[in-house]
Amino acid sequence: MPDQPDQPDRPDRPEHPPGHVRPDPESPGRERLRHALLKPSRRQGIVAVLLAVLGFGFVVQVQDTAANDTYAGLREGELIQVLDGLTGTAERARREVDRLEGRRDELSNENQARAAALDEAEQRVRTLNIIAGLVPVSGPGLRVTITESTSRVSVGSLLDTVQELRTAGAEAMEFNDSIRLGADSSFENAVGGIELDDQLLEPPYVLDVIGDIHNLRTALTFSSGPVETLETLDGASVTIEKVEVTSVREAPRPEYAEFGTGQ
Repeated sequence: MPDQPDQPDRPDRPEHPPGHVRPDPESPGRERLRHALLKPSRRQGIVAVLLAVLGFGFVVQVQDTAANDTYAGLREGELIQVLDGLTGTAERARREVDRLEGRRDELSNENQARAAALDEAEQRVRTLNIIAGLVPVSGPGLRVTITESTSRVSVGSLLDTVQELRTAGAEAMEFNDSIRLGADSSFENAVGGIELDDQLLEPPYVLDVIGDIHNLRTALTFSSGPVETLETLDGASVTIEKVEVTSVREAPRPEYAEFGTGQ
């Protein structure tokens, strides 16, 4: 058989084309593990929660056991010292509570005293405003009507009448339904009547007064009192009846004084 010419050796053909990655036999398992870690199932979540609860319980039990072991290892004298320390702490806390409660009661009493003083001051202001004739008032009282007959009523007789009523506890007085009497009111003789606080009063003089009716009537009718003086010396007639006063006397404006800065 004739010899055939030697053919050149052919290079071994690669089993896979270039660029092909040989599959890793472990790749599917890794993929499953990565998927399980990144997207845990509901069952895995429940297992994780149970493990966390068991771990927390274990830690608490260990701490409690350690504390019990600490006290269990103490001698009787040391336990007594610990108990005394706890008792002292409780006593100090109790004393602090008592101190705070006492301070609270003191502050409450101070507030009550301050409120009482404020109420008293406000009542005093109201009383002074009434006496000064700066606020409207109403209540039981008397109306005294003085009518001239044979002669003119003197300023002194009217002034005595007002003073007797003030002494008897008159809280508010007003002449002729228009002029409210104040602590600084003044009377003067005038043509056609009597001038009261720069305003002319013409007869008959009608005086409304608020206060205790019995005391006011007694202050007017006692022997040689205002009624008897007006009737015998001034020749006037006097009638007395119940009344209510509702007028207001305006406060005078200061002539020279002014409010200071910052007030």
